[in-house]
Amino acid sequence: MVIIDAAITTASFMLAYFFKFYVLNDGPGPGVLPAEVYFRLCFYIIPGYMLIYAICNIYAPKRTVRNRYEVFGIVKANTIGIFALIILLYMIIREINISRSVMAFFYAFNIVLTSGFRIALRKGLRTIRKKGYNLRHILIVGYSRATEEYIDRLADNPQWGYAAVGILDNHVPAGTVYKGVKVLGSLGNLEIILPENKLDEIAITLPLKDYEYLEDIVGICEKSGVHTKFIPDYNSLIPGKPYTEDLMGLPVINIRHVPLTNTGNMLIKRLVDIVGSLVGIILTSPIMLLAAVLVKCSSPGPVIFKQERVGLHNRPFYMYKFRSMRPQAPGEEKKGWTVKNDPRVTGIGKVLRRTSIDELPQLFNILIGDMSLVGPRPERPQFVEKFKEEIPRYMVKHQVRPGLTGWAQVNGLRGDTSIRKRVEYDIYYIENWTLWFDIKIIFMTFFTGFINKNAY
Repeated sequence: MVIIDAAITTASFMLAYFFKFYVLNDGPGPGVLPAEVYFRLCFYIIPGYMLIYAICNIYAPKRTVRNRYEVFGIVKANTIGIFALIILLYMIIREINISRSVMAFFYAFNIVLTSGFRIALRKGLRTIRKKGYNLRHILIVGYSRATEEYIDRLADNPQWGYAAVGILDNHVPAGTVYKGVKVLGSLGNLEIILPENKLDEIAITLPLKDYEYLEDIVGICEKSGVHTKFIPDYNSLIPGKPYTEDLMGLPVINIRHVPLTNTGNMLIKRLVDIVGSLVGIILTSPIMLLAAVLVKCSSPGPVIFKQERVGLHNRPFYMYKFRSMRPQAPGEEKKGWTVKNDPRVTGIGKVLRRTSIDELPQLFNILIGDMSLVGPRPERPQFVEKFKEEIPRYMVKHQVRPGLTGWAQVNGLRGDTSIRKRVEYDIYYIENWTLWFDIKIIFMTFFTGFINKNAY
């Protein structure tokens, strides 16, 4: 792969030179550096790019990696490479006569050609593996929920080229079959099977109750020289996406990966919230002014309704809305949600709720830091106390700021919809947050999120 990538990189650079001077122009004009100068650069570009590819894990095994991740890695490596090349040529060596256009074409051609070759190669390999060739044979040690999930994924993805040859377990009888994979015997058979079989990998999927055997099994596997992987049976305990950190050689598994606990990510999101809320307030100020007048004229009472909600780190705050109901006693307001044809909702309130205009004052909540543009919707304290006992992982949503809109909302889970389903979407958002994910949700809100058919 290194040799092929080097050849593609060389070809891309030559193609960029040819395209610039012989396709877009009628040959090199006066003052253009000779071709030899450009091609001599390849002696520096090729080893540099191959080193960057290695650092960016372009050559790591990718049987189970999706195409887009490999292409992203190639784009990242080429971006680093072209920036390094530009700095070297134009700032350090100060060779200002090298064409910028050639550099730009080289960047584009190298990404397209390298990615195209990798995708074609992967498709070819996957076709071969589906036919039963180029397989890696795996022995599974231990029978647990993780075992079945692992076999399910191997069966659903034959293009990966993994074939499970059998299972060893102390509790499941020999001869038991799960999706074509047979239990061959007990854990004690491992030392007998390893020397007799040509195995490529061993997957340890012990149930929690058998973890006392883990150290001995790892020792036997390491002695055999066979590549060993460990698939922990803790999905019931850690249902999210765990990640590890190294405390001076001590691996620590964090139960849940929350990107927004990173200070840099928090600052980026907060900056976007401040700018976004200010822009939103300015752009929607005519709408909010009209809504305020209509609310004031529709029924007696305040224009803005504030309600206690639970936010980041379980801290209460007051969330603002345009009042859409007739004034109520505090005890009445806490009794429950608004229901269909609720007599408490005013005429103008129905319109405000259906169009989500009643939510616009929350832009001020975002500006002062109680909320975010995107995040799980906040709930009232009495319902938080109720749901945290009834719905697993409900309190995870309070690890980030609540949002004006969210992943659950743009997928139709607003108003009188399943709380359990909303929590699933909220946790997915929390564990998979990126700035681009926020931008995607904001755009989806503009197209799908303003009209709320479940708002009563």
